[in-house]
Amino acid sequence: MSAGTRLPGTPEPGHFWNGVGGVRIAGDSWGNPTGPLVLLQHGGGQTRHAWKGAGELLGAAGYRAIAFDARGHGDSDWAPDGLYGQDVMVEDLKCVLAALGNGRPVLVGASMGGGVSLVAVGEDHVDATALVMVDTAPRIETEGVDKIQAFMSQRPEGFSSLDEVAEAIGTYQPHRKRPRNLDSLAKNVRLGADGKYRWHWDPRFRAARRDFDKRLERLEACARNVALPTLLVRGGLSDVLSEEGAREFLKLCPQSEYVNVTGAAHMVAGDRNDAFGNAVIEFLARAVPVGGMPVQPAHEPHPHHEGPAGDVNDVP
Repeated sequence: MSAGTRLPGTPEPGHFWNGVGGVRIAGDSWGNPTGPLVLLQHGGGQTRHAWKGAGELLGAAGYRAIAFDARGHGDSDWAPDGLYGQDVMVEDLKCVLAALGNGRPVLVGASMGGGVSLVAVGEDHVDATALVMVDTAPRIETEGVDKIQAFMSQRPEGFSSLDEVAEAIGTYQPHRKRPRNLDSLAKNVRLGADGKYRWHWDPRFRAARRDFDKRLERLEACARNVALPTLLVRGGLSDVLSEEGAREFLKLCPQSEYVNVTGAAHMVAGDRNDAFGNAVIEFLARAVPVGGMPVQPAHEPHPHHEGPAGDVNDVP
């Protein structure tokens, strides 16, 4: 199943891999095929395109950057059973990693993708070299999550035009300029047989119930178990990850570094891609440098530091 027909101009995936149960996972790649592997996992309601700018920066720096659509999103298959929890997404991650040769990756995850990455590392499902958490942590703000859910829940009957799609995005993200060329929205929607435009994701993903107390307990335990180099990136304008939530993560995972990207909201890479990409590359240059050993052993904590460091929405 899918939300409808892909619009002309929607970028074709560079790769396909088989996830759990034969669900086909679509992805793109950038950079040196022999460079350190960096796997980029987007947030709920987003696609791999959220990472295009960051992937290009990482690729230019010598890394092998790969972003893929989570099941039920973008060009990846919808789950036949409608299941979209962290556990099955961790298994999809392992399938993609196996298809890539089971190298030790850097895991970069935004919101939902960050939770999947934290579980993968904290519960020893994936042997990673470093972890980058983007605007998510065990403790997140329900008010910000509710705004995302409200955005995703609007207009289930579909939009009559791309202008209506742009208006909905602009209302949700008032800090961003409305795109002049509406063709750029093609990758975010599909055209139904009834002539209506609908978001690319499986509606069953949005309808899934989320127990935030259990999520908090599980992710706190995972954070305590992380011993590898870790970077937490927060959008300075985020209403999903608060400064307090970020500080709590740093206490749980004391070897972590911290960057607060001013002028960015929850979609950090989309709001300030250059600052975000440069912050990640600066961190990886020490933690997982191209063509060399880490400057500091993984067990030695890096100091916390703050400084400046696509898609339209996200669900943690």
